[in-house]
Amino acid sequence: MEHNRDTLEPSTAMRQYLAEIYRLQEDSPTVSTTSLAERLDVSPPAIPRMLKRLQSVGYVKHVPYQGVELTELGREEALQEIRRHRILEVFLVNVMGFTWDEAHEHADGLGAGLNDQLTDRMAEMTGFPQRCPHGEPIPDAEGRLPEIDDVCLVNLGVGHQGTISRVRTHEPEKLQYIASLGLMPSTGFEIVARAPFNGPMRLRLGRDEVVIGYELMKSLWVT
Repeated sequence: MEHNRDTLEPSTAMRQYLAEIYRLQEDSPTVSTTSLAERLDVSPPAIPRMLKRLQSVGYVKHVPYQGVELTELGREEALQEIRRHRILEVFLVNVMGFTWDEAHEHADGLGAGLNDQLTDRMAEMTGFPQRCPHGEPIPDAEGRLPEIDDVCLVNLGVGHQGTISRVRTHEPEKLQYIASLGLMPSTGFEIVARAPFNGPMRLRLGRDEVVIGYELMKSLWVT
């Protein structure tokens, strides 16, 4: 189905909403206005207004009593925005020397001015990355995502070995702490102990051992 892109070119704010709805839909099929308000730094009344606009152009559909979900067209736009954002994060870290906890916020601020030409040049300068600094997959120019088959660390028990694939948080303090423990993407680990009732977990990383709480486990995805 051909869409007239001229009439549908989304504004910067629309693109940010679509990308955030996409991120939230990774964990839940529909997205509530409350969860959007928590993620986007906007006043709660602004959210229904924007969702109405997104719905009128065909980017989202309303699910009664549950919230919204992306349409196919909305998903395409969201993946383009996520591609720009994640390539920009790689550029900020690999070329400009920012740390991974600074990258997300800077990418949010700079993303508004990005077009496909700049994004493609940054991808070229960083060796066509497949993942952002936090391990999240980067869609290609056609919006196709590389395959990722990982699970959250909370689902695993003692004896499991693997590799950290994604760190799913944008909170700077949390990212700094995770980095200080050495729990970066592509780090190998083994679970050596786990306390019951959502208690802490002890991981072996090479020769070192670290102990992490339940809250941190929920941010770590592994293969």
